[in-house]
Amino acid sequence: MSSQKRATRSAGLLLFRRPAGAADGAGFEVLIGHMGGPFWAGRESAAWSIPKGEYGPDEEPAAAARREFEEEFGRPVPEGEWVALGESRQSGGKTVTVWALEADLDAATAVPGTFTMEWPRGSGVLREFPEVDRFAWCTPQEAAERLVTGQRVFLDRLREHVEDGRVTPAQDGP
Repeated sequence: MSSQKRATRSAGLLLFRRPAGAADGAGFEVLIGHMGGPFWAGRESAAWSIPKGEYGPDEEPAAAARREFEEEFGRPVPEGEWVALGESRQSGGKTVTVWALEADLDAATAVPGTFTMEWPRGSGVLREFPEVDRFAWCTPQEAAERLVTGQRVFLDRLREHVEDGRVTPAQDGP
């Protein structure tokens, strides 16, 4: 076994929808989530994320993206064609792989998973917090202001696909 720390990898699924009656490239919205827990409470700018999570060497990235979406949103992944948006190495060294999926879910129906942590720190009290405390549909411009910096590249990649008309609903994803 190597003494070097294994590179952290994460995978996610970015849902998008187009306004009713809009032609290809006429605009779209993305579904993003506000990170839960006390660190992110009260923050808006750079405090939102694409539903995603870490995975290990024995899990395929697409399977991790599906699992993490279902854990964070609390609902099954909608049917449709997954569009690969590629990878991005984040400032902390994590590599994130994201797919896009055209679908329309009611953000208010989310039932996020939870995590437990000591809070306040040093108190010995364990508290449970939602992984994501709320979801919202945003224009790419709104999402760019809200998303953590390292995930904004996926908005640009999705915009290229939508504007080029290369994103069309088809079969189920990976």
